[in-house]
Amino acid sequence: MVRVMAVGVFDLLHAGHLHYLEQAKVLGNHLTVVVAHDDTVRKRKHEPVTGQDLRRRMVEGLKPVDEAIIGNPPDVPIFDILPSVNPDVIALGYDQEHAEERIRISLEERGLGHIKVIRVEGLSDDLDGTRKIIARILNLAATRKHLDEEGI
Repeated sequence: MVRVMAVGVFDLLHAGHLHYLEQAKVLGNHLTVVVAHDDTVRKRKHEPVTGQDLRRRMVEGLKPVDEAIIGNPPDVPIFDILPSVNPDVIALGYDQEHAEERIRISLEERGLGHIKVIRVEGLSDDLDGTRKIIARILNLAATRKHLDEEGI
């Protein structure tokens, strides 16, 4: 069995997330998704729109996912989760800001050089990211407000 691990925030699930997880699942037989801890999201990105428990439930409900777990808080080293997941492959999303070579070196330093790191393909869609979706909603709201003010 080839165990694959994918990681992410998964706030406001969208087609890009599904595509990422479908691509990750193709790399093995069992897909474990590590959903970012709320404190990690706050520290590295933004205030999460949905909490970690709901995000984990939503991700686990997706067809390609065999298991979803909540990641470590930001004060725990990121690699500490690997023994519990025991992946053969770490799948990175096309737009995740992780340096593949740095991850490979860190794995090697920890005696985990057997774990492959693979970046999957992106989805060519104009709404394939949470920030893009939020920007689109704000744009539509501003346009609607302007039209309402003009009496249109």
